[in-house]
Amino acid sequence: QLHIVESGGGLVQPGGSLRLSCVFSGFTLDDHAIGWFRQAPGKEREGVSCTGSRGPIALFADSVKGRFTISSDNAKNTVYLQMNNLKPEDTAVYYCAAERAAYCGLEFYDYNYWGQGTQVTVSS
Repeated sequence: QLHIVESGGGLVQPGGSLRLSCVFSGFTLDDHAIGWFRQAPGKEREGVSCTGSRGPIALFADSVKGRFTISSDNAKNTVYLQMNNLKPEDTAVYYCAAERAAYCGLEFYDYNYWGQGTQVTVSS
C-alpha cells in the first residue's frame, strides 16, 4: 500500500528558505514519479516540480525556476523540495504525489496517490 507524508512547511519571511520532505513507502523511485503541487485558497492546484526515473529527470513550473530544486534520497525513501527566495505568492498548501510512471508531469491528473499536504506561508 502506498503511503505519502509531507513535512517541513511553516511560516517564513519573504526571501527566506524552506525544505519540504516527502517520505513515502510502498514503492520506489525506480518505477514511480514524484510530483510536488501547491494550492492556494481560491486557486486551482498547480504543479510545482516533479522527478522521474527517466529524462527529463526533473521539471519545474516557470514561477519557481531558479528558486526551487528537487532531490531524492532513495535510502530514506524521501524526495525533497528546496525552496529559496520565497515570495508571498508561494503561500499555499504543498502536496506530494506519486504515480507509477518513468516520466514525470506537472498536471495533477498525472498522479493517483497523494499526501495530506503541508502549509507554507510566506509573510513578513
